[in-house]
Amino acid sequence: PNEKLTRGQMMALLYRLEGEPDVEAQTPFADVKQELYYAKAIAWAYANGIAYGVSHEAFAPEAEVTREQMAAFLARYAAWKGVYKEAEGNLAQFTDSKQISAYAAPHVMWAVENGILSGYTDNTLRPLGNATRAEAANMFMNYCLNIGG
Repeated sequence: PNEKLTRGQMMALLYRLEGEPDVEAQTPFADVKQELYYAKAIAWAYANGIAYGVSHEAFAPEAEVTREQMAAFLARYAAWKGVYKEAEGNLAQFTDSKQISAYAAPHVMWAVENGILSGYTDNTLRPLGNATRAEAANMFMNYCLNIGG
């Protein structure tokens, strides 16, 4: 549970949560080998606007996923499912809220407001910190309990 989760593993989890739908497209990313377990998941997530690469050519499937990336992936998944509602609060209660990347800020706010992502006892979110498998399991459980869809 304390091992880090990769971007490829995150996509495989989302893909399995969705019931592993048929995928006709291949991923456009040079670093995603089609024979690997996460290739269909990444192709599915990319085709549905749930996940993007770190560039036009690379997905970085073996890179550790950050907490803000997980929030963004789950928020986009919720939008794709039609169960996303824009958050209206702020994250000022977290001392490191200014570290949240601009693209991820609305997604992190949504995740916090919906009880999917929580901060640490020191009032930080650690948005750029790498998510552990335990944190990922907790976020997925919270998503399923609080959002469903």
